[in-house]
Amino acid sequence: MSALESFVRVQSDAALRQVAGNYAYDTLGSEPADTLTLRNGGDTINHELVEKLNERLEMAGISVLEARINYLAYAPEIAAVMLRRQQAEAIISAREKIVEGAVSMVQMALRQIDERDIVELDDAKKAAMVSNLLVVLCADESAQPVLNTGSLYQ
Repeated sequence: MSALESFVRVQSDAALRQVAGNYAYDTLGSEPADTLTLRNGGDTINHELVEKLNERLEMAGISVLEARINYLAYAPEIAAVMLRRQQAEAIISAREKIVEGAVSMVQMALRQIDERDIVELDDAKKAAMVSNLLVVLCADESAQPVLNTGSLYQ
């Protein structure tokens, strides 16, 4: 490898590290959605990279017209943790949808019982019904039937 090639390689690596070091790889969920990161920065980060490359390489008479970050990957020691984070976020999102749907179904059930005058429910019976419906609707497994041989208050 020639001295020029070596110089370009070292300066390019330094410029890339400088630009990449200014941004997080991705948002962690607590930042605003428009926070600039390496994953969503696209043209802005590529433009900054071109500027840094030109600053470092102009002394060798080299002008960079375009530079792009084509591939981003977590370091191996971080990849497994980030995968678990992504899985946790997916589970939380799915759970939110399940609970949202379950609450909507419970509201509908209570409203229809009241509108159709099926049975008169006091607050304690409504609370028990809401609790039971939410357990059934939000559970990971199928509900198991329970046979009540006494009254609701025993």
